[in-house]
Amino acid sequence: MYQAPLPPEYAALTDEQAFERIQNAKRTLGERLVILGHHYQRDEVIKHADFTGDSYKLAQNAAATKQAEFIVFCGVHFMAESADILTPPRQKVILPNLAAGCSMADMANHFQVRSCWKQLSEVTDTSQIVPVTYINSAANLKAFVGEHGGTVCTSTNAPQALEWAFKKGSKVLFFPDQHLGRNTGIKMGYDHERDMVLWDPFKPLGGNTPERIREATFILWKGHCSVHGRFKLEQVMNARRDHPGVNILVHPEVPMDVADASDFMGSTEYIINTIEGAKPGTKWAVATEINLVSRLAHNNSDKEVFCLDPQICPCSTMYRIHPSFLCWVLEELVAGRVMNHVVVPDEVRAPALKALEQMLALGPTKQTLAVD
Repeated sequence: MYQAPLPPEYAALTDEQAFERIQNAKRTLGERLVILGHHYQRDEVIKHADFTGDSYKLAQNAAATKQAEFIVFCGVHFMAESADILTPPRQKVILPNLAAGCSMADMANHFQVRSCWKQLSEVTDTSQIVPVTYINSAANLKAFVGEHGGTVCTSTNAPQALEWAFKKGSKVLFFPDQHLGRNTGIKMGYDHERDMVLWDPFKPLGGNTPERIREATFILWKGHCSVHGRFKLEQVMNARRDHPGVNILVHPEVPMDVADASDFMGSTEYIINTIEGAKPGTKWAVATEINLVSRLAHNNSDKEVFCLDPQICPCSTMYRIHPSFLCWVLEELVAGRVMNHVVVPDEVRAPALKALEQMLALGPTKQTLAVD
């Protein structure tokens, strides 16, 4: 999405000026406004959020936010789309910077997924394939899933989503993140070589033979998170060498070898709860986005908490939600102008809502994904 440059007045704001002006706008708008902040946002943005959380929790917050006229989503584009789908038309969802996208979501588009489905139908029975899309995907892909009897999932409820899918069919098409699908499937007892194939959208049949497609239980899209893909097995080994007794805690978007070598694995909320509930004096190397890791280290000073990647790993698109952009959209609302209104077309909204409501109905996974 294209975002026009900020007016010079906002680009020149100091941190202190932006803070004061955001707070003033919030007071003026009162209950007409709710600000949602993803955990990966910088502290200068998070401090203004009425609700903070991961994708699953914020989807719940959006669905439950009945009174606000404006929902300002400090996250990325697919999150704002999901919030728009889950809220009635009278509520307006606003993304402070339209350039805040997601590289993983961009790795699967509607044309590619429809092409994949057509190719699958030529070699196997697609009535037995249940599509599951990670919430990190465009609205039209959520609609595709809704039209084909599937569900959306997050890292919080991926195991439940897959269990639900396997009650409906014998195969799952999981996109766009291969690592979340693979790591979750392995923890459920599936074998990554026997039961899983990787679908490359740029190759016929995804680079597979018809026989392997028919044999496979998981068809995993060749996509990944640019942040979590940075974590390497060598970093795990170095952390254990340099910090004896350290606990390795990873997000399930990391590569399989990193997940296998870790001590604990789970969603963003699981990572937060694990650190906050850990005993004082314990050591934690955390494989997820640096803004969250830094916040955890600051808020849990009785423990040693650091990022597994010593070069740090910011989410560059999340970082595009700068306080100046937040200030701009809020002051425009005060002036009666709605900027960066995210609207999902009606023909996409209905089937996408079906898939998102199925996700929320599944609820969060109650069991942890701690690695043995």
